[in-house]
Amino acid sequence: MIPVLILAAGQSSRMRGRDKLLEQAHGLPLLRHSALIALQAQIGPVHVALPPAPHPRYDALQDLDLTPVPVPDADQGMTASLRAGLRALPDCAAFMLMLADLPDLTAHDLRLVAEASSAAPDCAIWRGATAQGAPGHPVVFGAELIPELLALSGDDGARAVVKRHQSRLQLVPLPGTRARTDLDTPEAWAAWHRANPG
Repeated sequence: MIPVLILAAGQSSRMRGRDKLLEQAHGLPLLRHSALIALQAQIGPVHVALPPAPHPRYDALQDLDLTPVPVPDADQGMTASLRAGLRALPDCAAFMLMLADLPDLTAHDLRLVAEASSAAPDCAIWRGATAQGAPGHPVVFGAELIPELLALSGDDGARAVVKRHQSRLQLVPLPGTRARTDLDTPEAWAAWHRANPG
């Protein structure tokens, strides 16, 4: 079992008033699409770090078999979401960290990264990458790294922990660039819709 933690408590500050996680992707709000991908992967229970309720993102997850995790201090950056999410996870040997704004990831991609963690137990981090080897998401962390992750602060996410353990990191190539295709601006959304009509 590898629990999946989806980080979805950010403020979409680069979207100029729009909420990127409620934009339509594959006919659904992006957040709901991402959560469904995690559920379909069937690698473990799904937890979603969210802004404090009430918030429209909760509506996007209605009726899904997952655990919402409110982040009271979400405005303090990504590591606040990470800490709140980690504290909500069940005991596990590893967990998967997933960003909610990657519209091209598939359930199969998540399973590939999860399976890599079983095939290479000497590593501590297993990270999705582009077909050309550029690191991206999702990322599986061994449970021994959770104390280091809980000690982080600021808005750099888990970057410092990943850098510290580069020697125990395995990249898992995924097709194309979908491990890194995130949509943070209206321009990125427009370009993505042009490339994905319908």
